[in-house]
Amino acid sequence: MEVEKSAESNKKSKNNRDKKMTRKEVNMEASYGTEWPVEEKVKRREMVSSEARYIFVYEISNVDANITLKLSKKGRCNADGMDDKGHLVAFVHYRFTIEEEIPVLYVYELQLEHRVQGKGLGKFLMVLIELIAQKGKMSAVVLTVQKANMIAMNFYRNKLR
Repeated sequence: MEVEKSAESNKKSKNNRDKKMTRKEVNMEASYGTEWPVEEKVKRREMVSSEARYIFVYEISNVDANITLKLSKKGRCNADGMDDKGHLVAFVHYRFTIEEEIPVLYVYELQLEHRVQGKGLGKFLMVLIELIAQKGKMSAVVLTVQKANMIAMNFYRNKLR
């Protein structure tokens, strides 16, 4: 497995940005309910900020028909979510920022396709985020979860401890 991270900004391809938004819509629309149309616009602006950083996870099939996951920093997906790296199945959107005068790594999004959830990938990505925060001398990893998103609440409360 190859591990890379991204320092992408406004130069991100429209197709890759659209694929990430599709992943968010599938996972988040129910949690936000009627607020989603407004929140979607906010999320789109956050994604193209020069402060945005990403970790992408691609699924690739090898000649033995086994499935392999690949972490990548730069992905250019077409409309099907496919590129030379494979199918985008997960991503983390994060930033280095200051919260209440404390340097933190803020996780804006952790999105996984439903079929790859519950297999340790989310936990692996959060451990990777913690390592990135430590390397960057951040004091904490911070994130926000919608209370209505019970799957995410369970993940952060029970799986990461």
